[in-house]
Amino acid sequence: MRPIMKPVSQLFPLLNGKRNIIITMHQKPDGDAMGSSLGLFHFLNKFEHNVSVISPTNWPAFLNWMPGVKKVLDYEREKEKSDKLINEADWIFCLDFNTLSRTKSMEQILSDSSAERILIDHHQLPQSEKFAYGISDVSKSSTAEMVYDFIVSSGHKNFIDLDSAACLYTGVMTDTGSFRFPSTTASVHEMVAELKKLGLNHSEIHENLFDNFPETRFKFIGNVLLNRLEVFYEYNTALITVPQSDLIKFDIRTGDTEGLVNFPLSISGIKLAAIIIDRGEERKCSFRSKGDFDVNTFARKYFNGGGHINAAGGQTKDSLEQARQNFISAMKENSDKLSTYQFN
Repeated sequence: MRPIMKPVSQLFPLLNGKRNIIITMHQKPDGDAMGSSLGLFHFLNKFEHNVSVISPTNWPAFLNWMPGVKKVLDYEREKEKSDKLINEADWIFCLDFNTLSRTKSMEQILSDSSAERILIDHHQLPQSEKFAYGISDVSKSSTAEMVYDFIVSSGHKNFIDLDSAACLYTGVMTDTGSFRFPSTTASVHEMVAELKKLGLNHSEIHENLFDNFPETRFKFIGNVLLNRLEVFYEYNTALITVPQSDLIKFDIRTGDTEGLVNFPLSISGIKLAAIIIDRGEERKCSFRSKGDFDVNTFARKYFNGGGHINAAGGQTKDSLEQARQNFISAMKENSDKLSTYQFN
């Protein structure tokens, strides 16, 4: 039987005691991972804790505008400094990941740390035995929404300033696909309304996130859609495979492939969309679906991954062509769920 994480509400009376605190996230952080982490960072700084944010890896350049991001440590670049901070920590907040393995090379030091680890996450099957406190809620739109709830429930909603508001908005907006995914509940809009009352400039955030890409990215997308997209109409499925040579040719950086897997979902009749990218040391996979096709289960079963019902990821050490063949085989194995999908 797995240990039960103590509720995060038990931390509320302890917030006033000064502590050394680490906030970390999954490798290659997206808008929600960085947004929730920095949103919590700005909040905890109000209590005058010693707070440090550590990312396991680098992050997309389109997140560099975020308030506080210049203080974030890249573990791979600043390992010695990061290790020292982790070893001195009293609390380690683990945001937007369900297992320590998602922190890549930070996994071991986080596991060995004597600090109390605190989980705030919305992915399935949390590694609960690794966390002293935690909340895991798959019904939530984003970890940023959960951090907002944490702040409000603590009784310190007044500590949310424009910096934390911008970070939390980034997290919830990106993880809901600009509020179009089914996870966009009434509570999401209520949260955004409260942030807007503070004076949040949502238009500026959208420009920072979506209007700051290099020209080469658009040429890369054009090449991908023209030459790397396969549509399997019999299975209501679309697959994109990207060789490493494309990444080199178009000078693709971290974050430049963000959202690319969503393009095929715009094709009428497509229920499952996937992208497999050759990253050199491994092949990274992303899966998206419409309706009730569970890509979390699909990713776990076939590609050593997981995530949510309609959005998940995975990886494999197989070659790109072998990964493609494995996907096609998996698609065919699920034909009873894919081929019968009906659109209105």
